[in-house]
Amino acid sequence: QVQLVESGGGLVQPGGSLSLSCAASGTLFRPNVMGWFRQAPGNQRELVATIRSGGSTNFADSVKGRFTISRDNTKNTVYLQMNSLKPEDTAVYYCTMNIWHTDYWGQGTQVTVSS
Repeated sequence: QVQLVESGGGLVQPGGSLSLSCAASGTLFRPNVMGWFRQAPGNQRELVATIRSGGSTNFADSVKGRFTISRDNTKNTVYLQMNSLKPEDTAVYYCTMNIWHTDYWGQGTQVTVSS
C-alpha cells in the first residue's frame, strides 16, 4: 500500500523560510508527477508546485520566485523550499504523487506564517 509521509511544517515569522519533504513508501515505481497543494481555512485546495520525472517544474503565480521544488528519485521524495514567506502562505500543505496512473496524497502538514 502506497503511503506518503510529509514532514517539515511549523510556525515561522513573515520573511522566514521553511522546508517541507514528502516520502513515498510501499511502491517500487518511480512517481511521474510529484507536487504540493495547499488549503487555507475557507478556501479550496490549490496548486503550489509540481515537478515531473524529467525535472520540469510548474509553480503557482503567488509563489514564483519564492518557492522551489525538487525531487530525489532514489528516495521517492519530493521537497518544497519556501522562502520569503508571507501570512497568506498559511495553510495545510499536502504532497501528491502520481504513481502508475494513480494519485496519492499525504496527510497534510500545517504551515503558519505569523509574527
